[in-house]
Amino acid sequence: MQAAVIISTYNSPQMLEKVLWGYAGQTHPDFELLVADDGSTAETRRVIERFSADAMPVKHVWHPDRGFRKCTILNRAIAQAEAEYLILTDGDCIPRSDFVATHLALRKPGRFLSGGTVYLPKQLSQRIDIDDVVAGRATDLRWLRANGLGQGLKAKIRLGTHPRLQQIWDRLTPTHPTLNGHNTSAWRSDVVEVNGFDERMGYGGLDREMGERLENSGVVGTQVRHRAVCVHLYHERGYESARGWQHNDAIRRETRELRLTATAYGISQLPAILPFPSTQTGSEAAETRQDLRRAA
Repeated sequence: MQAAVIISTYNSPQMLEKVLWGYAGQTHPDFELLVADDGSTAETRRVIERFSADAMPVKHVWHPDRGFRKCTILNRAIAQAEAEYLILTDGDCIPRSDFVATHLALRKPGRFLSGGTVYLPKQLSQRIDIDDVVAGRATDLRWLRANGLGQGLKAKIRLGTHPRLQQIWDRLTPTHPTLNGHNTSAWRSDVVEVNGFDERMGYGGLDREMGERLENSGVVGTQVRHRAVCVHLYHERGYESARGWQHNDAIRRETRELRLTATAYGISQLPAILPFPSTQTGSEAAETRQDLRRAA
């Protein structure tokens, strides 16, 4: 497999099913598909099993629901990925059919890719069904506009059919490339080197913090937000809080000021999977292994 696509999810089975079918229609088929599940109920498992039987195999990486632990389940999925290149995205982001092909075509040693998305309004997000995804309508600019997207320039550029123009926009955009959890990719070895996601972090900038460690270690971000595109389904964010943002901002500030290249709270806590020194107690390590067996 040339790439491992890792999709994070939590109790959003209807959105996840649409996203999965987006990967069934990719122009580049040589990738493995993993779902990093932060403790969803059996309904999500049934969606994954049904899709695996009908379309392509999915590795369901799951742990019990003990609050927001997205970083932990992402690290476990990274540990179980077999491919050397990782594409990270979310279970509310439907990929365009060239999504995987574009990430693979633009990858380079010593780089991570910062992709983009088009945010859909609520009614349009609910209007999209599996047939729309399979037929390619869910990422088609004309169809989306006819069903309520609006006339914004951002969507026109990103979902347009002018690759040369999209490349120029990526070069000219003043926005600094960041590691965005909804659409990013990196070499697995680089992610392992910085010890993956910091498991102390809740919602708010957790992906960008790992990107900052990658940059501190010499891995440079490349802007591909107008070429590697997905559409983002609307949903509420009941897990967002000002206190959580403050906590995460403090960790990011430390990463920037001290120019940290690794976290002590990452993949190294999975000694049975990766060759890192263990920082867990015996009981914690046993719990980790038990959770991994459930996810397998």
